[in-house]
Amino acid sequence: MIVEMWSDIICPSCYIVKRRFEAGLQAFAHRDQITIVYRSFQLEPTLPVHPNKHLFKIDAARQSTFVEMMARRSRAVAETEKLEGLLFNYDNVKHTNTLDAHRLVHFAKNFGKEGVLLDLLFKAYFTDGLHIGEHETLVSIAEQAGLERQKTLEMLLDTKRYRNAVRLEQHVAERLGARAVPFFLINDCHALSGAHPVATFIQALETSWEEEEIASQDDESYIQ
Repeated sequence: MIVEMWSDIICPSCYIVKRRFEAGLQAFAHRDQITIVYRSFQLEPTLPVHPNKHLFKIDAARQSTFVEMMARRSRAVAETEKLEGLLFNYDNVKHTNTLDAHRLVHFAKNFGKEGVLLDLLFKAYFTDGLHIGEHETLVSIAEQAGLERQKTLEMLLDTKRYRNAVRLEQHVAERLGARAVPFFLINDCHALSGAHPVATFIQALETSWEEEEIASQDDESYIQ
């Protein structure tokens, strides 16, 4: 059974929900028969690599509110996110365009490292205050994930590589009705959008598995 997850590295809910889904998967009896496919979705595709504004200012302008209010809200959210076992340092976040980070995730798929890399990218952005729009940072993160430095740098410098793949995955998500992330598609039929709890993912996996078994039995009966 295939589970597709669309996310963006600058999305805090995506970081949290990835952890929740993984917890739900561990509680699922058939977890060894689940294939997870990580998909790209850019929340701010036109954002510059170096916007020269802190995240609080960008969010305040987008929501027509005050910078101080966005700062207080983000810090309050960070306190609740500690309960998820994640540390969010919003004051140190270096907001940036995530196209190259998504291209790197696609590159990592060739080596089965995309899940590990995605976790490292989330941590680099939200916890460590690293600039994930800069190639040197991305290469360093790739090395931590077990990717070869020179090949990673060559890929990043080839700006067309995986660009269309990133755009296509976002287009597919939008055609499925996704306007934001996180967004899940389970077994090509069950869609989940937003920050759901662990129990919801367990239920969705179990329902999809049961439907798959029923469909398989029907196919066997038809053949006989």
